[in-house]
Amino acid sequence: MAQEIKLSKSKLLVLGLQHAFTMFGATVLVPYLTGVPVNVALFTAGVATLIFHLITKFKVPVFLGSSFAYIAPMISVTLYYINQGPTKYDSIQSALNAGMDITPMLAYATGGILIAGFVKIGIGFIIKLVGVEKVIKLFPPTVSGTTILIIGIILSPTAISMASSNWFLALVGLGVAVVIRLYFKGFPKLLPVIFGIIFGYVVALITGNVDLSGVGSAGWIALPDFYLPKFSLHAISLIVPVALAAAVESIADVYAVSAVTNKKFYEDPGIDRTLIGDGIGTFLGGLFGGPANTTYSENTGVLALTKVYNPWVMRIAAVFAIILSFIPKIGALVNSIPTSVMGGIEIVLFGMIAAVGLKTLIDNKVNVDGKNLIIIAVMIVTGLGGAKISIGNFELEGIGLAAIIGLLLNLIFQLTKASDE
Repeated sequence: MAQEIKLSKSKLLVLGLQHAFTMFGATVLVPYLTGVPVNVALFTAGVATLIFHLITKFKVPVFLGSSFAYIAPMISVTLYYINQGPTKYDSIQSALNAGMDITPMLAYATGGILIAGFVKIGIGFIIKLVGVEKVIKLFPPTVSGTTILIIGIILSPTAISMASSNWFLALVGLGVAVVIRLYFKGFPKLLPVIFGIIFGYVVALITGNVDLSGVGSAGWIALPDFYLPKFSLHAISLIVPVALAAAVESIADVYAVSAVTNKKFYEDPGIDRTLIGDGIGTFLGGLFGGPANTTYSENTGVLALTKVYNPWVMRIAAVFAIILSFIPKIGALVNSIPTSVMGGIEIVLFGMIAAVGLKTLIDNKVNVDGKNLIIIAVMIVTGLGGAKISIGNFELEGIGLAAIIGLLLNLIFQLTKASDE
């Protein structure tokens, strides 16, 4: 059973900073790919996290950051409106490099994000009406454990891709994090990510692998670049259907956090509240001109590594994110951390999520035979093999597809009384 470590407020502050470092890379990567302002993404992630904690009775140790599920449709919508002009561009980056202000076009994508947030909130209320208990029965350990396993494995190529840009720095960050976690005692034992980043960054500085040009050019204080959303049927048709897959992924993330902390957050405060909180995070992203926000598996990995489950660490990280959104220079400094250093640390973080999935299956004594064997086998192959279902503009793949297939197979096997052997 996971045991929660109790700490002083000052130590929780440092742990919150560790979570802020953990979320930063992925949270700013989505703006980089889609063109939304980085400072808006940080602001909405922080505010969304605080509201999520309010909605979920301050019980769930979760951070909400930029969602990857909406990247492709956001790019598609923005490019569609960019290319309504006389000059055609093959990417958002090429339009930005040409000096174009893409905000008026991007606003249609964020309008779709806002509506998608409403849809997720609606799904949360439907779950509340149907009954949380009935929905939970659809997620037995066979399905939830396998979904958590798939989350970790799906994230693993990201860690390897980041680490492979400089394996020496990646191994420095990974090695220091492992040594701190396994061989140190007391409070330092709880800060493997921070120590890994610091040592990796120092080595990167010494070896000339840090670009500080962005730090010098960034200002000290500035308001985030907020802008209002616009709405069109084209944007809504491309972006809103993603809310279904994102909702399933959000539920799976709550099961992952529950497994790590050994607390049934899917029962209390309930997946209806966690999904409504997630939906509000997505709505806020669209309202202020940022990406959709969702529960972050990166921070779940830190929970598993440190065994500090106090939700305050996530709220502290949220406050740090909001502060960073108003201080470009500090944001630029954090952004100068080599991706390889973060990649090395994420190797263990994402691997621990996958290990938690295996632990869920083992702890619940899942009989890997008969119908359970079929469910696990089909979920793993469809989730990791690149399977995709397309219906019009709606696409379902990865974690969302695997989870839905697992739910359907489990329901069919229950109704038909399939064999357990």
